[in-house]
Amino acid sequence: MRKLVIEKAAVKHNLSVIKDKAAGAAIYGVLTGDGGGAGIVPMAKLLRAEGIGRFAVYEVKEAEKLRQAGFEDEEILMLRSTTDREELERLVDLNVVCTISSVDTGLALNALAENRATVACAHIQVDTGMGFGGFLVSEPEKILLAYRSLPNVALEGIYTQLHAMRPNDPEASHQLNQFHQVLNTIHAAGFETGVVHAAGSFTLLHDEGARLDGVRAGSAILGRCRRTKDDRLRTVGYGEAPLAEVRWLPKGHTVGTDRPVVLKKPTRVGVLPVGYQNGYGVSRPRETGFWSLLAQWRRSKKRIVRVADHRVRILGAIGATETLLDLTNVKCSSGELATFDIDPLFTRGFVREFR
Repeated sequence: MRKLVIEKAAVKHNLSVIKDKAAGAAIYGVLTGDGGGAGIVPMAKLLRAEGIGRFAVYEVKEAEKLRQAGFEDEEILMLRSTTDREELERLVDLNVVCTISSVDTGLALNALAENRATVACAHIQVDTGMGFGGFLVSEPEKILLAYRSLPNVALEGIYTQLHAMRPNDPEASHQLNQFHQVLNTIHAAGFETGVVHAAGSFTLLHDEGARLDGVRAGSAILGRCRRTKDDRLRTVGYGEAPLAEVRWLPKGHTVGTDRPVVLKKPTRVGVLPVGYQNGYGVSRPRETGFWSLLAQWRRSKKRIVRVADHRVRILGAIGATETLLDLTNVKCSSGELATFDIDPLFTRGFVREFR
């Protein structure tokens, strides 16, 4: 059986780093992608036990899972806007804080709340350069219109997304300045902004100026964000699988598919029943262009598997459903347990286990 192991102690350690970096700001545990692949409900329970009471999701079903699992009083923020009436009705039923990213999305939410004789909660989203959604900073009159014209919507917060490629990135600083200009315009018009948040995982860890009233931590919880040497995080999540087969192959035998390798000597080969279709070797994009290719090559060279307390190398490339290991100097047999790093977000065909 293939297992995805989530180490609770490592998650708790990362949360301690996040809390330290947040410096008292409200923390939204971002649980998109089924809790980063760790499982949205067990991850939310672990976060709640560590004092995190605000969560952010991207799909209505994610909010439903949390409410059905007993998260009745915790704040759940929907990190995208929608004008779909069915989605809006469900979000209001679940008492989810919606996102308003345009006049149209604001009017749609207000109309639904008005028809129900209720007040819906929402945060304003501002686009400072990412382009995924939000009011443009060049159109402050539309933002003010949302504050003036939505009587059935309680605007409890406002946020943006910052694009930072490196610590204290000048581009992110420029985006943050634009965001502050928007905030100043709103305040000058006499409106309160509620919880103000801009920092995601990377910016939270590396830019003190972006830590406002709240921060959003997602990939940092599992230590799967873009990493720097001094970030103090621990990488969470590894795979376990028994070797499907162990056998000797002669010198000159060809192994692998995409990049076949000709064995230079008799080699004891193990078959790990895990491949890229299971998410093994799949990683999140961190760099672009030439640097991306170089980083991928470096990571592939560092990729190792542990078998019987030994570090063993991969022969050739990772296959679709199987990966070959060099076990020449390892005493083991079929069924021996192998462990390996794997990003929970991309795992397929694994049973999750929190330890």
